[in-house]
Amino acid sequence: MLGDAAAAEDCCQEAFTRAFKAWGSWRPGAPAEAWLHRIAINVAVSHWRKQRLREVGEILRRVGRPSPPPSPAAIAENSEIGKALRKIPAKQAAAIVLRHYHGYTNREIAAALGIPERTVASRLAAARARLQVLLGDWRG
Repeated sequence: MLGDAAAAEDCCQEAFTRAFKAWGSWRPGAPAEAWLHRIAINVAVSHWRKQRLREVGEILRRVGRPSPPPSPAAIAENSEIGKALRKIPAKQAAAIVLRHYHGYTNREIAAALGIPERTVASRLAAARARLQVLLGDWRG
């Protein structure tokens, strides 16, 4: 089960030790061999899990932790949409970002920018039109 004779011997010894300590809890309704076999399997599974955790820890120690993924902001800045947003007027880009990246409503955008809601709607429409021209039929 473990693929290692030394580990199997250690688990066997541990299983007998646990069985001896728990002998008082054994019920004669089941054969003692089956009860001992179940203890041995549980010990082997526990050993296998601990060994896997040690292997992962050893790999992390040798290789090091993986580098963190790039931030969503960096991905957005380097995407086609991010490049297109830098080409449109800042006021229109701000409205698009607040609406589609942050999920604000027109009323919330108007309050944040200190402009009327109708102005927000017209900036969003103008920004969408410019982005459609810049991006063409791009779908990413």
